[in-house]
Amino acid sequence: MIRVPELIIETRHLKRTFGSLVAVAGLDIAVQRGEIFGLLGPNGAGKSTTIKMLTTLLPPTSGGARVAGFDIVRQAADVRHHIGYVPQLLSADGALTGRENLTLSAKLYRVSAADRTARIADALRFMDLEEAADHLVRTYSGGMIRRLELAQAMLHEPAVLFLDEPTIGLDPVARRAVWDRLLELKHRSAMTMLLTTHDMEEADALCDRLALMHQGVLATLGAPADLKAAIGPDATLEDVFVRSVGRGIEKGGTYRDVRRLRNTIRRLG
Repeated sequence: MIRVPELIIETRHLKRTFGSLVAVAGLDIAVQRGEIFGLLGPNGAGKSTTIKMLTTLLPPTSGGARVAGFDIVRQAADVRHHIGYVPQLLSADGALTGRENLTLSAKLYRVSAADRTARIADALRFMDLEEAADHLVRTYSGGMIRRLELAQAMLHEPAVLFLDEPTIGLDPVARRAVWDRLLELKHRSAMTMLLTTHDMEEADALCDRLALMHQGVLATLGAPADLKAAIGPDATLEDVFVRSVGRGIEKGGTYRDVRRLRNTIRRLG
């Protein structure tokens, strides 16, 4: 396991603008090693932009951040070496088998040839994909595809795993299976995870702490139980959301959001 500092993600006045549009406005968060940390918020709140900056896909306009002890701008290559990323978009090749996808990922992540076979076998076993390992991924169910993508992202034992809507488009049984794997992964390896989700039940089930963003700024931050207790004994995370942003969560979003959602559901369905 890669040795990492206790404070594994830290942002300092992290800001990103697109012309006159302020997508993220001076974000300050700190994530401890081993946490599952959630980023919640309505569409356009700045969640995806934040993840893109933390994974070095997008440079900040100002401010900064460190991931696994490395600066996201000055040490971007080191950051990429220490993280795993599971996007909404398809990251597994349907024309390859599950094992072939994992072999390709292992080579891309520079897992040594000596360790490759054992790590792939362990990942298949952990994600309950051993029986389907040599089947083409285009024959997999949506839940199996998501578990394979998690296996791909964890092969190199990253310090931080970034997950963008990890169970979107999955049926309830497949969704629960992914939750179980993520919680097992946390307890097995103390891997830190940062995820975005619109699913309040998912955030409550998985997250040790969460940050709720609204219009590019941090609206509230804390453990789900503490955030609910601050409102009332019977409060839900949906109530926290409404209190923080002034309205219920909308899963529709813009035309682009809807198109991306439907594409994700189609490929996992």
